[in-house]
Formats: sequence, structure tokens, C-alpha cells
Amino acid sequence: MSRPVDLAEVRRLEELAFRGWPALESQDLAGWRQRFSGGYTKRSNSINALGIQPKCNPKVVAALEAPYLERGLVPAWRLSPLAPAAIRPLLAGRGYRTIEHSLLQVCPLHAGFAADAEVRISPRPSPASIEAFCTYSPVRPQHRETMERMLAAIAAPAGFALVEEAGQPMAMAIGAVEGDHMGLFDVLVMPHARRRGLARRITESLYAWALGHGARFAYLQVVATNEAALPLYADQGFRTVYGYEYLLPPSRQLDPPPPGHT
Repeated sequence: MSRPVDLAEVRRLEELAFRGWPALESQDLAGWRQRFSGGYTKRSNSINALGIQPKCNPKVVAALEAPYLERGLVPAWRLSPLAPAAIRPLLAGRGYRTIEHSLLQVCPLHAGFAADAEVRISPRPSPASIEAFCTYSPVRPQHRETMERMLAAIAAPAGFALVEEAGQPMAMAIGAVEGDHMGLFDVLVMPHARRRGLARRITESLYAWALGHGARFAYLQVVATNEAALPLYADQGFRTVYGYEYLLPPSRQLDPPPPGHT
């Protein structure tokens, strides 16, 4: 039998993740948080329940959708265990469908996670890493400025991890520490550098870095069907705390998330 979801823990992790990967703009309405970032990533352009008795009726749904439509964005709903059950039939009646299931996982950090000498961790991304990420993630040209603004908005201490070979980026990832948790974001290994253990080396270097900044746990958000990333995270000690899903209206979709994350 699966363990019941601790809604207080969900609420705490949701707030950590909101701040760890900040939207350029956000506002709260009727117990829901609206996040806006010019359409770059679903996570930062979504409607999220806050768990403070979110209201759920057609009028509220329309009011939550309206700012996205005014901005020319897709109103994406991200439904965690904090979302009231009544929201699903309401959205289904408006033609919404689930396009993706994701997991929030947490891992305890420990001294067994060692820094790799070839992994460089900096407080801001290098121009070369930004170029490589835009190419291989990929990032649409119209979203590049938004992406760079979002990276700049990550609160310190932030660690931008990079592995290079002959001056070319091979792998990268981001760690954002708040209190005793580090959020792991945007793990990317270049196609020509895969199957060399770089994902493990770069993530475990970030865990060691986070321990040095007072973190005791790491969390991440990963697509539930990511067969490449999930075995690595399980081996590192990550366990699923809860799942969530994205729903979009008919015939519309957003950019896909960076590989392995959502």
C-alpha cells in the first residue's frame, strides 16, 4: 500500500521549487498561484494550487485563465496533490487534457557525494554554457532573453555546474540552495558526450557543493517517463514524494521542458 501524501510537506516543497526556479512574474488568486515567464517552460507559465482552500468553480477557472490569454500564452494547469479534486472535471469540461505526468523526488545528502575535479561550479552561467544549452535543450530564439533573465533571478547561493572538454561544454546542471534543501534543475548532457557518466559526476558534484552551503537534502522534478534519468536518481537515493500533472486546452502546447525535468 502506498504511503499517504503529507500535504504539509507537499506545500513546503512546492514553495521551495517556486523560489528555486523563479518565474519572472507571479500572482495569487483564490488559493492559486499564477506564474508567468513569456511562455518559456511549462513550470514557469502555469497555474498551481497553493493548498490554502483553493476555490474551484467556472468563474474562478475563467479568471485564472484570463491573464494568460491576455498575454498570448497557453493557460497550463499544473495539478499537484494540493489541487482540489473538483478541478479535474471542470477542466475536462473545457476540453483540457493531461499532457505530462511528473514526479517531485527528494534525496538525503551525505559525505559519499564527492566533488569531481573536472566539474566547475560557478555562481553564474558562462556564455559558452548558455550557448550550448540554447542549442541542445533547445531554447527558441524568442525565449533566450527570458531564459537568461530567469537564470539571473535564481537567488544565491546558486551553483552553475559545467564540464568542458577542449573548451566545449559537455554537461551542465544548476543547483539552487535555500535553507537545508538544494533544488536540482536543467541537467543536460550533450548528445555526443552521453554514456560517459557525466550526469552522475555533475549532479554529485552539485550535491557536495550544496552540503558545503548547509543543505541536507536535494529535490528535483522529473518527467515520470524519463527512463534515462530515473535509474540514476534512484541509485543516488532519490524517492518520490508526490506526483503532479500538466493539463493544456485543446490544440495548444508549450515548449517541452529541458531533458529529464519539467
